[in-house]
Amino acid sequence: MADSKRIKNALVSVYHKDNLDKIIKKLHTEGVNFISTGGTQTFIESLGIPCQAVESLTGYPSILGGRVKTLHPKVFGGILGRRENPQDLAQLAQYEIPEIDLVIVDLYPFEDTVASGAEEQDIIEKIDIGGISLIRAAAKNFKDVVIVASQAQYEPLLNLLNEQGAETTIETRKWFAKEAFSVSSHYDAAIFNYFDGEEGSAFRCSANNMKSLRYGENPHQKGLFYGDFEAMFEQLQGKEISYNNLLDIDAAINLIADFDDVTFAILKHNNACGVASRPKLVDAWKDALAGDPVSAFGGVLITNAVVDKETAGEINKIFFEVIIAPDYDVEALEILTQKKNRIILVQKEIKLPAKQMRSLLNGFLVQDKDLKTETAEDFKVVTEKEPVDTEIEDLIFANKIVKHTKSNAIVLAKNGQLCASGVGQTSRVDALKQAIEKAASFNMDLNGAVMASDAFFPFPDCVEIAKGAGISAVVQPGGSINDKLSIDYCNANGMSMVTTGFRHFKH
Repeated sequence: MADSKRIKNALVSVYHKDNLDKIIKKLHTEGVNFISTGGTQTFIESLGIPCQAVESLTGYPSILGGRVKTLHPKVFGGILGRRENPQDLAQLAQYEIPEIDLVIVDLYPFEDTVASGAEEQDIIEKIDIGGISLIRAAAKNFKDVVIVASQAQYEPLLNLLNEQGAETTIETRKWFAKEAFSVSSHYDAAIFNYFDGEEGSAFRCSANNMKSLRYGENPHQKGLFYGDFEAMFEQLQGKEISYNNLLDIDAAINLIADFDDVTFAILKHNNACGVASRPKLVDAWKDALAGDPVSAFGGVLITNAVVDKETAGEINKIFFEVIIAPDYDVEALEILTQKKNRIILVQKEIKLPAKQMRSLLNGFLVQDKDLKTETAEDFKVVTEKEPVDTEIEDLIFANKIVKHTKSNAIVLAKNGQLCASGVGQTSRVDALKQAIEKAASFNMDLNGAVMASDAFFPFPDCVEIAKGAGISAVVQPGGSINDKLSIDYCNANGMSMVTTGFRHFKH
């Protein structure tokens, strides 16, 4: 083939050497010569394979504490020389520069060093110079050179060698170049974000591990996920996770993270339709389900406790898409795995980003995640009547749920149980009416229940309606110029109200 190239000389300079031996040995059997640096040269020679030191090629030692090793025309000329260009070939011959056909390199672990909390000087030393230059040079000259820029490409390279020997095609070389530029651009984005800190002078987001989904939000839309799902979850069984599953899973883990007591939550279309906190998990499940057993059908379930056999037996009675828990008893899994399409996830401990972003118009919105979770210390009693201890507990509980509910949102709760919620309404009054109607449809007694609102009440109509439904205590951010109207109504009708000073819009 006209575009076929044979690998004759390989430059290998890597930080991580795991799984490299098979590649080196296979290249050696194909007659490939090696050029390398320091520890990589020692590694290759330990396999009984000869290797030329970069220093013997360049005539210069590694200097400046290892900062300068490969930055030399005899290295980069061999990589960048165009094999079809007579002038390039003449110069390579004139200066005795060998053609380098394969570059295997990886980069200093900059991101891992930052994540470790290392001192700035240690972080700066992990900004790779030679490696990133080798990657860019080899990828630029993909017509003649194969570039392997990370351990993730070791397996494709080994497969190539096993199938085709040392022969490569233009399509293969271009694919490796594409992967290399993915590595280099991600690396540069991480360095920029470190230096930029919280300034936000430019938006640089880089994510690897692309996963193709069956489709997007709807079947006619293409869907992709970028991220390391396996770092967050172990999938024990079930069908392929969909775009909408991922949205619900994200909403579920954000909600459950706000609860310390044993809690079960059921979500549908990113909103909780059932939540309960109880000493026993099976009771938490039953009371969460009681809040809206209709919407629970096909929902996403999540708990912060290990699922036991008794709870699994109850859960098994309904159809659901996904269940998430920190772990499962063996007997519980025997029950839950009876239906093979169920997605069963074990949630792992992992630090999540503190920023969130979304695309819109011709750009992006970026904001801090809403990580504020109010406690009793955040409550300011604004009415003559103070909430009693049980009401305070329910106000905290309801406020956690309303924070994770699509605005305009109202949540009604009682005794650590979600009674009903009004979700995504254009009017707060409509949200409240929706919640009251739903509670009645499932025979939820609202006498003595509490109400949480994601934003302030501009008028007293919501507290008036709530009083008529039996609500005894209210939590809301406050801040309206008409706060006094709602407070006065509560005072006149024996209701208690607390404000938090924190709004929780969610759009």
